[in-house]
Amino acid sequence: MSFPALTFNNRFINNLPSDPEQSNGRRQVHHAAYSFVDPTMVSNPTLVAVTDELAQLIGFTAEDSDNDDFVALFSGNKLLDGMQPYAMCYGGHQFGNWAGQLGDGRAINLGEVVTPSNGQLILQLKGAGPTPYSRTADGLAVLRSSVREFLCSEAMFNLGIATTRALSLCLTGESVERDMFYDGNGKGEPGAVVCRVSRSFTRFGSFQLPASRGDLTLLKQLIDHTITSDFPHLGEPSKAVYLQWFSEVCDLTCAMIVDWMRVGFVHGVMNTDNMSIIGETIDYGPYGWLDNFDPNWTPNTTDFANRRYKFGAQGQVSQWNLFQLANAIYPLIEEAEPLQQRLNDYAQQYEQQWAEMMSKKLGLKQCNSKIDIELFSELERILTITVMDMTIFYRQLAKLPLELAQCDNNRWLELFECCYYQLDSLHPLHQQEMSQWLNNYITRALTDDISATDRTAAMNAVNPKYVLRNYLAQQAIELAEQGDFSEVHQLQQLLLRPYDEQPDFERYAQKRPEWARNKAGCSTLSCSS
Repeated sequence: MSFPALTFNNRFINNLPSDPEQSNGRRQVHHAAYSFVDPTMVSNPTLVAVTDELAQLIGFTAEDSDNDDFVALFSGNKLLDGMQPYAMCYGGHQFGNWAGQLGDGRAINLGEVVTPSNGQLILQLKGAGPTPYSRTADGLAVLRSSVREFLCSEAMFNLGIATTRALSLCLTGESVERDMFYDGNGKGEPGAVVCRVSRSFTRFGSFQLPASRGDLTLLKQLIDHTITSDFPHLGEPSKAVYLQWFSEVCDLTCAMIVDWMRVGFVHGVMNTDNMSIIGETIDYGPYGWLDNFDPNWTPNTTDFANRRYKFGAQGQVSQWNLFQLANAIYPLIEEAEPLQQRLNDYAQQYEQQWAEMMSKKLGLKQCNSKIDIELFSELERILTITVMDMTIFYRQLAKLPLELAQCDNNRWLELFECCYYQLDSLHPLHQQEMSQWLNNYITRALTDDISATDRTAAMNAVNPKYVLRNYLAQQAIELAEQGDFSEVHQLQQLLLRPYDEQPDFERYAQKRPEWARNKAGCSTLSCSS
């Protein structure tokens, strides 16, 4: 290949035991952290999109993505010297139920590359064919889910939220059979592969599986490797360091979830096998972004019955998932009290960080008292019952003149009219409640003695103008399935600067159109991909 030489230091496979069986048949894998497996060759790979900044960070030049070898590499048809492809073995709780062994059913790690300035990064292909963990599936991915993963990974990164990243999106030239609605009407869809990038793809479930099997040797090897590779500042692994590590995982998880809440992101599938040990958003399946604010909304049709992973439950679910991680590592610590205490502290930690986040969204210096918490909660109640667009509301609130104290309904309604999905049916009582809330907010904001310019800038720095609304992604997908990738590229550029005004892209900041309210892909999704 014509690329500059990249250095691979494949720590995960060098430090941990491998599956001794070399075949790619589906099976239970014991006493091993991974299985060696090669990506499946594809017939006619083509490059759809690449993240130039990430490519250069890894060590590729600006011209490399135009090279046929680049497409071959990131569609699974070729390997670089030093790459040793493998799929990881892990388990997990799915929708609250223990599922046993899961593993990388359609993800294949190519290798761990030493980058010039950003440490070591794992390159992983998603949709590159079957592995021993594919169970009854084919290990492939289709274009619609791959577009969503590619765009959302980078959208989250540019929002300042911890996430795996997306280097490239390639078509495979293959047709992949999928039943999108699980109604027996499957059809062929364009196959695709995304290259995901992260410091670690280790999940909570990576520790759960050996713990569930009583394999304490592998459990200790996994924890020691994780600490040495991803938490080296904690020092030499020991019982005390395990507790420090668990506490830091709690910190990272909390920060990630609070950021999700800040921008209105709903993961959709917060199973323990989808929880990153380094606190990154991982596995972009049936995710979604709030249009109208609704704590009970979930984008995942599979979750409609219980709404376990709805927007408003993400904080509690993260604590539940951390409890499962604590259970998994307990045999190496043999002290329940410090683990339980840290979990108890997590709830308070989350509430505190949520309040600090809300203060910033409202342009306040800090959360001062219980009165502020009531202000935040009352706002969310009003946004819910009045069916207001979350993203647009906070950007409009930054424009609110603080001299509008005791304002009448008509004056504030002009400012927020663009936020309402059901303005014609807005009840007078709800108008009065919003007017009262705005008066209370103005009174509170004035106590901070912040200039209007500084307040607006501070709010716009944490409240994005542009997010990857579900209908925008779906429009890009529908064009892409016809061979037109212009909208994928347009969104890719737009989402580089989500907090900026970008006047030329104003149409992307508008609220969800009515036609998209119940359209498949624009409102909710299944796990079919």
